[in-house]
Amino acid sequence: MAAYILAQVNVKNPEGYEDYKALAPAAIEKFGGKYLTRGGRVDCLEGEGPDCRVVLLEFPDMEAARGFYNSPEYQAAAKIRQANSEGSFWLLEGLE
Repeated sequence: MAAYILAQVNVKNPEGYEDYKALAPAAIEKFGGKYLTRGGRVDCLEGEGPDCRVVLLEFPDMEAARGFYNSPEYQAAAKIRQANSEGSFWLLEGLE
């Protein structure tokens, strides 16, 4: 069953964040993941909308998503992200 990583990221240093954006896709692809949305426009339909970058990734299953997040490749990229932004990441199990 598919799994998703939802991230909300408030970029503090756009120039430094570019290095993260260059590294992350290879780690995502290595674990069968793909971007469903990557920092595009967000229209709030109800409640308060995010005032930051929103990213949604899809993976084949929870194991692949965890493998991606915990991989040495992504953790190297994550250090760059964390140095240049603040955010939250959630792992979501999809429906059968």
